[in-house]
Amino acid sequence: MFARPLSILTTVTLVLGAVSLQLPLASPILSLSHSWSDSEFFTPLESLSYVQESQFSVLKHPFFPRHSVRIKKSSFCDPTVNGYTGYIDIEARHLFFYFFESRNDPDRDDVIFWTNGGPGCSSSLGLFMELGPCRVLDDDGPKFHPESWNTNANIFFIDQPIGVGFSYAEYGETVSTTEEAAKDIAAFVSIFFENFHKFKGRAFHMAGESYGGRYLPVFASAIYDQNALLVKAGVTPINLKSIMIGNGMTDWETMIPSYYDMACTPASVTPTLDISTCVAMKNIIPRCQKMVRESCIDQFDAIGCGAASNFCSGMLSAPFRESGTNPYDISVPCNGSVATTLCYPVTAVISNFLSTKSTRKKLGVDTVVSANFSSCNHDVGAAFSGMLDVVHSSKLYVAGLLERGVKVLIYVGSYDWICNWVGNERWTLALEWSGQEEFRSQKLREWTVGGVKAGVTRSAKNGLFTFATVDGAGHMVPYDKPKEALTMVQRWLAGEAL
Repeated sequence: MFARPLSILTTVTLVLGAVSLQLPLASPILSLSHSWSDSEFFTPLESLSYVQESQFSVLKHPFFPRHSVRIKKSSFCDPTVNGYTGYIDIEARHLFFYFFESRNDPDRDDVIFWTNGGPGCSSSLGLFMELGPCRVLDDDGPKFHPESWNTNANIFFIDQPIGVGFSYAEYGETVSTTEEAAKDIAAFVSIFFENFHKFKGRAFHMAGESYGGRYLPVFASAIYDQNALLVKAGVTPINLKSIMIGNGMTDWETMIPSYYDMACTPASVTPTLDISTCVAMKNIIPRCQKMVRESCIDQFDAIGCGAASNFCSGMLSAPFRESGTNPYDISVPCNGSVATTLCYPVTAVISNFLSTKSTRKKLGVDTVVSANFSSCNHDVGAAFSGMLDVVHSSKLYVAGLLERGVKVLIYVGSYDWICNWVGNERWTLALEWSGQEEFRSQKLREWTVGGVKAGVTRSAKNGLFTFATVDGAGHMVPYDKPKEALTMVQRWLAGEAL
């Protein structure tokens, strides 16, 4: 990497004292021999009220000398709350984010971090299409969204890793594994909470969908492990309470065989593929599982695992993809194409909105970013694919979080094919942790919203680990079922059973 040196000096609105700590990015905090107080090293910005719309404020942290955060007020979405945008700067790499205060009580409500998946897709889709305080569904621009998840929570949306959305690298640097991406997220979270004192100790939840099932367990684990080092140094740790994964690709090994169940059995809808194709798929599953187990799981052989991945994907997912059915909602045909609009033309509307100069000026997007916004960066996806990142399961990270008291919610729209409920239920039941027996013994029960069935659920250890389906929803649950999704999140944050 070509490094651009950062010094902890005076910034737009923040002065930091000189710090002698120099810590490598590979480990956010190494062994620290002494503790420190807030006043010993720097004066935090403390209040978001000091952040201006006309210029960026810069946030830094003595434990992360290679990282800083730029943040500005941005009025473009929901006039009822304060909104902010900015960049996480890691020397010559820059991750873009949005932040919205809660509509209810921003000084007391929990904080949610949201990321979309891909890998390579912008969280602007989550913001403007699914769960944000405004939606961009037509050419008239943002409109107030009543079922936004900031109804009772402060919320981040982040474009990660580098190259996604408005995020960029000055010298072509890339991130191609989830573990690499986790380092930057853990640093950003610490910098934000340490600078704005009203959020210190506030309950923090990490949420996302799709490839977020791979991301979030690793991101949350990085934050949890970092906390132990912060505590040793006398720094307030992040109050990590839970992760919420929607239609996640958490365990590829169990997801791949489930493509047969979704396309060839009435797991959600009438079978979509012809009988002969389904017979061929069923017969190939044992061979696929054997190849994956031998080359990807029991030992990792990059060549053998790559061959297993290509073989299984070709035999078990290609037939459905060629059928023309929407892989994100098997109840309808694809509207457009997966490559151009993800089968949802509204994604093109969002891209057009974010490509305009006026929008970018309000957001504070750096001028070096390409004029045409792209919802998903296929080069980022290809880089992760080249590293076979998806075959590295995140389920053991989930188990590790559960054993340390971090709650985990796995929710799945019943109509999704690509990260479906069958595969997600299988890995949750097979997960080895101290509550496995209790979790497996629980029968699925209905959960309701307004007296109407919303899906089925099971949980263990007083809701520490919860699996839930959302009836009639596809891959993007908050888009298809906004009322049910918001109710689910509100109950989760309140510690209530679904």
